[in-house]
Amino acid sequence: MRAAAWAAQLGVLVVHNDPVVEAELWGRAPAGVTVHAARFESPTSTGAEYTAESWQRLIAQPDIRRGLVQLGQMDLTAICLCFASASFFGGLEFDAGFSAAATDLAAGTPVYTAGEAIRAGLVELGVRRPLVLVPPWFTDPTFAAARRYLSAAGFEVAGLLHYRLDTGWNAVERHRIFDRGGRWAVDPDEVCRQVAARFPADADSVLIPGSGFRSWDAVARLEAGLGVPVVTSNQACLHRLLTVAGLDRPVPGGGRLVDAGT
Repeated sequence: MRAAAWAAQLGVLVVHNDPVVEAELWGRAPAGVTVHAARFESPTSTGAEYTAESWQRLIAQPDIRRGLVQLGQMDLTAICLCFASASFFGGLEFDAGFSAAATDLAAGTPVYTAGEAIRAGLVELGVRRPLVLVPPWFTDPTFAAARRYLSAAGFEVAGLLHYRLDTGWNAVERHRIFDRGGRWAVDPDEVCRQVAARFPADADSVLIPGSGFRSWDAVARLEAGLGVPVVTSNQACLHRLLTVAGLDRPVPGGGRLVDAGT
């Protein structure tokens, strides 16, 4: 029997060199909510650019299968694939196919994708035209995939803003920035500055995908400054867990999606 103080447990499938998911989720999760990670090899670890995905290919990866089986043995509340790019390239069918197959591998523990969580968050907030701020390691194929994915889900991208690191990163191939340490170089203050400087008048929200893109600390400030809701990948994943668990627990400073006091 679980201790009464443990209200919900979130399992996360995370790229092997991504430190951001656990840092943001552990730092924000309400009391009684725990986070447990399994890791899989990054598709860019060979140096190749990531440009395609299918749920069949990903679910066949040994790291993914092992992680799902092991997380499924922990009696968790739910499991999230914290890898929105897979949803973007695989489309809505990726979310449905992966979630169903992964839930079977996890012995019935519900599995959802970051893409599903993001879509659910946008729908709950009633927004239709987000400005999308993408990480510095996203490339043109990912931009196009994100637009297709959001369009297929019924959203219209008001603008797509590519977050810029300082000029010291200019010599690094864009798709290798994350693996070369760019994940540590993202500054939430700079996130706020870049979004505020380029926010289009016809946008009704801000979407910040990318589980390894440190941005949660910018959410409350962006919402206060722009007057629109902000959704990030990790914030949406946590919100989806709380919904699955039936928990109505605010996350102070987490924005309108998770903080009832906002």
